[in-house]
Amino acid sequence: MKKVVLTTLIMMSLNAIGQNVMSPELLWKLGRVTPLGISKDAKNVVFKVSTPSVEENKSSSKLYTIPVTGGNAVEIKDTKDILTDKNISPDGKYVVYNEEVKIDKVLGKDFYPNLTKSDAQIYDGLDYRHWDTWNEGKFNHVFYKENKDGAKGIDILKGETFDSPQKPFGGDEDYIWSPDSKSILYVCKKKAGTAYAISTNTDIYEYNLETQKTVNKTDGNLGYDTAPQFSPTGNLTWLQMKRDGYESDKNDIIVEFKGMKQNLTANWDGTVDNFIWSKDGKTVFFVAPIDGTKQIFSVNFPGLTKIAINVQQLTKGDFDVNDLVGFAGDDIIVTRTDMNHAGEIFSFNLKKNTWKQLSNVNTETYKSLTLSKTERRYVTTTDGKKMLVWVILPPNFDASKKYPTLLYCQGGPQSALTQSYSFRWNFSLMAAKGYVVVAPNRRGMPGHGVEWNEQISKDWGGQVMDDYLSAIDDVAKESYVDKSRLGCVGASYGGYSVFYLAGIHKNRFKTFIAHDGVFNTVSMLGTTEEVFFNNWDFGGAYWEKDNAVAQKAYTTFNPATLVQNWNRPILIFQGGKDFRVPIGQGQEAFQAAQLRGIKSRFVYFPEENHWVLKPQNAQVWQGEFFKWLSETL
Repeated sequence: MKKVVLTTLIMMSLNAIGQNVMSPELLWKLGRVTPLGISKDAKNVVFKVSTPSVEENKSSSKLYTIPVTGGNAVEIKDTKDILTDKNISPDGKYVVYNEEVKIDKVLGKDFYPNLTKSDAQIYDGLDYRHWDTWNEGKFNHVFYKENKDGAKGIDILKGETFDSPQKPFGGDEDYIWSPDSKSILYVCKKKAGTAYAISTNTDIYEYNLETQKTVNKTDGNLGYDTAPQFSPTGNLTWLQMKRDGYESDKNDIIVEFKGMKQNLTANWDGTVDNFIWSKDGKTVFFVAPIDGTKQIFSVNFPGLTKIAINVQQLTKGDFDVNDLVGFAGDDIIVTRTDMNHAGEIFSFNLKKNTWKQLSNVNTETYKSLTLSKTERRYVTTTDGKKMLVWVILPPNFDASKKYPTLLYCQGGPQSALTQSYSFRWNFSLMAAKGYVVVAPNRRGMPGHGVEWNEQISKDWGGQVMDDYLSAIDDVAKESYVDKSRLGCVGASYGGYSVFYLAGIHKNRFKTFIAHDGVFNTVSMLGTTEEVFFNNWDFGGAYWEKDNAVAQKAYTTFNPATLVQNWNRPILIFQGGKDFRVPIGQGQEAFQAAQLRGIKSRFVYFPEENHWVLKPQNAQVWQGEFFKWLSETL
């Protein structure tokens, strides 16, 4: 192994070093940290750092270890013999893995073998495409085999037209061994075609190696069942949402114990992101959004005792805790971000309530920069509620000056707006370019109670729009805000918000930017792939004429019906492989703006999905974003 002091992974040019604020170029030179686990000897954290190269239009990765107590990072070639492989059975006899298997006939040549040059695709149901790929009749399946060279794998979903790991983002976290090595548990939504597209009903299944029989462990629950893991004392634990079709339902921690299922977070007014068991099996630690941040919580496991279940918030501050990596003595190892800093590995001492930063991948880079200042602001909404609004101020902020100001509209619509660090919608970069950023925790966001989180469903153009306007109007009262230079920007549901606000803003804003936003709710239902989302959030289909809630979603809350009121320039980004908010949404919005004679621009990324992932495309995105603002704001 080659030992290196990992104060930074980035050797920047003299020009880059000379910069004292964040830039798009520098943003895409930062190392991106992914924790892999705690070493077998419990002395080190193992992690990966990916660094993008704009010149090569790809990223490269290196592996490191760093002592759990702090110190210098050491570069390693691989993780063999360092990490415990969760995919090897506890008794060491077997290994579990996944492969894609061709099952369904879909392609023209599947049906007509002599027509080998045909590129036809034939479908009898929905789920014909998902996220950014078309369904070609292939499915992810879980296999196991003996843990020796040349062993033949056994497909535990043989012949089934279902995916495990789940598409599009599932990995080996979707399957685990039982402690006795006699069974494999896996996450799967055992629905196909149209039934798959309108449901969120994943379940946790247990496959017995000896009998080759499969049992549904969560058969009675209709929503998401995900993230299975066993406690140190052998209790199956997972995350559960109750309602089918509602992807943003309250996420609870469920423990199976002596034939019963115990919900540890049922009476807690929040939703769980991820969790990990304490080594003694008495406590579950979890991450959840709270008041514009993500923090560590704990909940005790009482078992059959009469001890009350007690959820406690353990950390507090203007930062996000993200991954729960593991334990080292009294420390819990995590990753942490804030709006000015990309993720690094930290330890939190559970007895002393103290933090220690372990990795320093980008520390030296940030030391060379003057960073933005983030402030909390609480604004009274039109219905008398208190709403958190993040206000991000430019580096070297001078309150005696006036600054152009951006209202940022978060996507989701029910994703948290916290102290996260984005490599595209980067608030620190926007502030470095001289803009004040106003980022409201408007209706629909987790971290402010379940009722606040749920209010946005079936009310996309209602209270949430008042929340946006309350936020920008309140901040615009400040003397440092140039009220004649207000912009409105956002992606996905945030893009919908931009399109909608463009029709109702009453001349508040001077310019708009929407990325992969929903423009026409009617055509959105007709082309998006996860139909359950529209069914839930819109309240039904546009042809349900007697459904007043749905009809409002397709008329009053449809940005396409407000285009006659558009009167300001608008920039529209769109990914060609975005099947969540398909290309027609951006095309319709751009065509409407052009036909109305409104200054507008359409920036199309043929090979990008709902996100912009390729380094050079990301630079184009940043270039066009700030060029548009300089032209119109």
